Amino acid sequence: MDQINWNDFDKVQLRVGRIVKVEDFPEARKPAYKVWVDFGEDIGIKKSSAQITHHYTKEMLHNKQVVCVVNFPEKQIGPFLSQILITGFADENGHILLAVPDHEVPNGAKLH
Repeated sequence: MDQINWNDFDKVQLRVGRIVKVEDFPEARKPAYKVWVDFGEDIGIKKSSAQITHHYTKEMLHNKQVVCVVNFPEKQIGPFLSQILITGFADENGHILLAVPDHEVPNGAKLH
């Protein structure tokens, strides 16, 4: 495992946002949703594709807070432009479980 220093870590903007909209993404190669996340006034609403359909329904995701990388370059995923990376951990079968705060925090809060 490569080691990084504090300046490397500080470059990654990990922020909390609230999921405000979820749609099916039938054009994706692997099952996925189109997800819109609100990071508050300073960052606003950003969108991402997320392969999280195994553990989550669209209804379960609405209003959920998630931890995201907000300073990656935008990435074209088929017909959809992803602006953020929603973070999570793979279970024993490779299905993603979301990284979430265990208490409510302000949207846009930075991970320290």
